[in-house]
Amino acid sequence: MVAANAALQHLLASLPKESAKTCSHSAKAMEVIVGEHAGLYFVQINQRVEKCGKFAPGFNLTLDWFELYAVSPDGKVLARYPYTP
Repeated sequence: MVAANAALQHLLASLPKESAKTCSHSAKAMEVIVGEHAGLYFVQINQRVEKCGKFAPGFNLTLDWFELYAVSPDGKVLARYPYTP
């Protein structure tokens, strides 16, 4: 789906460069949930580091970490709402 890919790419591009090579900050460790309302897509991305098999050295496991994006039908990220407790 276009909206899911756009939001995931937006998130991955915003992560620190030094983290880009770790599994915990890769697409593999992200769970993407998409909903639609009033012609917009809302994409929630949850970090699921357990998909990596083990945690990266120094990784701080933050429970309930997610980001929420509003995305147009053509894949343009319109807004981002980060949530970290």
